[in-house]
Amino acid sequence: MTVDAETGDEIVEVPLTALSLLDCPLFNKGSAFPEDERAEFGLHGLLPPHVGSIDEQLDRRYRDFEQKRTELQQHIYLRDLQDRNEVLFYRLMADHITEMMPLIYTPVVGEACQYFSRTYRRPRGLFVSYEHRANLETILENRPYRDVDVIVVTDGERILGLGDLGVGGMGIPVGKLSLYTLCGGINPARTLPIFLDAGTDNEEALADPLYLGWRHPRMRGTEYDDFIEQFVSAVTRVLPNTLLQWEDFALPNARRLLDQYRDRLCTFNDDIQGTAAVSLAAILAAGHVSGTRLADQRVAILGAGSAGTGIADQIVTAMVAEGRTEREALAQLWLVDRDGLLHSAMTGLQPFQRRFAQPLERLEGWAHESGGYTLGEVVKNVHPTVLIGTSGRPGTFTEEVVRAMAQHVDRPAIFPLSNPNSRCEATPADVIAWTDGRALVATGSPFPDVVFGGRTFAVGQCNNAYIFPGLGQGVIASGARRVPEDLFLASARALAEASPARTTLGGSLFPALENIASVSRRIALAVAGEAHRLGIADPVPLEQLERRIDARWWHPRYAKLRRRR
Repeated sequence: MTVDAETGDEIVEVPLTALSLLDCPLFNKGSAFPEDERAEFGLHGLLPPHVGSIDEQLDRRYRDFEQKRTELQQHIYLRDLQDRNEVLFYRLMADHITEMMPLIYTPVVGEACQYFSRTYRRPRGLFVSYEHRANLETILENRPYRDVDVIVVTDGERILGLGDLGVGGMGIPVGKLSLYTLCGGINPARTLPIFLDAGTDNEEALADPLYLGWRHPRMRGTEYDDFIEQFVSAVTRVLPNTLLQWEDFALPNARRLLDQYRDRLCTFNDDIQGTAAVSLAAILAAGHVSGTRLADQRVAILGAGSAGTGIADQIVTAMVAEGRTEREALAQLWLVDRDGLLHSAMTGLQPFQRRFAQPLERLEGWAHESGGYTLGEVVKNVHPTVLIGTSGRPGTFTEEVVRAMAQHVDRPAIFPLSNPNSRCEATPADVIAWTDGRALVATGSPFPDVVFGGRTFAVGQCNNAYIFPGLGQGVIASGARRVPEDLFLASARALAEASPARTTLGGSLFPALENIASVSRRIALAVAGEAHRLGIADPVPLEQLERRIDARWWHPRYAKLRRRR
């Protein structure tokens, strides 16, 4: 890309002409191609004669969008637009971000993944089948664009709270990378969604004649691990400087793969670390409102899987940074899973869960039921200040539990984070009513504001999109070689500082989505600075990092095109 010396316009040299140019979503301008470019690229006759503006196109597309009757239809419409014209798609999304972001990601992306094989239209990214594992480098060379800054990869086994959706899981990397661009300014031509098809155990999918994935039971054990190793090895050879994000891997694999590869790759797992960082930001913001330090919080987490333990890990890191010892911090965390509170006498705990098992002697005098020590017992005996749900079990934050918590805490922080909405542990309206309007609430999926007692309470969405786009931009711009936990802590602190609840009564714990790009820029700068401080990136002055981030930031506007001869 060059810049016109007279006008300052970006100039991009393009080797495509005629229909091939119109079929390329990255360069297609549709009716907004100016006359000189129509002549240069052989477009006369292929477009209506009127030369329109992007504003006209936005008006036309939004009117068309409004005609779609269901959220799934709207999702499909937006994806079709992205496949035709990337600039127009991202500009439309940016202009209507509050309305449209839930449609391209949570919660609607879950339904889109379920219907992926039935609504499939055009390929995006790479589908890497177990059957083709011997040709992984060749497949990576088939990527649509040469330079890749970030990969999001899934094997489709644990999509949101919906389970194993097989090839339908591809909707998640596609959606995540759209947010990297929309919120974090990553050039869409430098992103790559990848689906690792290791089969599926979803019997309904396997029986569906329209299913597009590999029709085989899901690979397990050594065969699965070898497949992942072959993939990682191919990425390190073909795309060695790329940030790789693991997404929606099942509990037995998610933490294990992260631990196995975090020191070999510039990599992270958003379900574990991104969820943890955005949750920590909510806790920090809530603590500012209630006037309490993080080190003094007592935290109960319902759901001790990848997300729940990831949140707990991040809280421990932050508490230690505030002066607690690790042992003291662990004593403040109470994790409850399907078999009850994690404690030292439990058998069958995953390695990553054992760290959070409370000593059995601390539970002396507690009531013990056949299902173990319940969440209700934890609330009764611990008096938690923070209650977080990552269980995927709706209604588990009962009125009894919430009221019991609110008896001992003036401003309880209650975060039912499971999504989609049908999996939420409690609705914000109930939580606010049961606490007489005192609760500080954040949810995993979007909910409307709540009116209670003549006041309006803004409900913040504890959305990973507040973290990973800015984090990714900061990692890439700084040239960081690894993604340690300190970068997530820096992200959480930067996000918490932007919380409206710090300055507005009844304000959301999270900024409005309209401001997410500016928040992501703040996070990117914090992450880049922290990477520099840790010595995992080349030493660059802060002012230069800021200029580098701004120079890399992609904006949805049409560049001037020049034909490459």
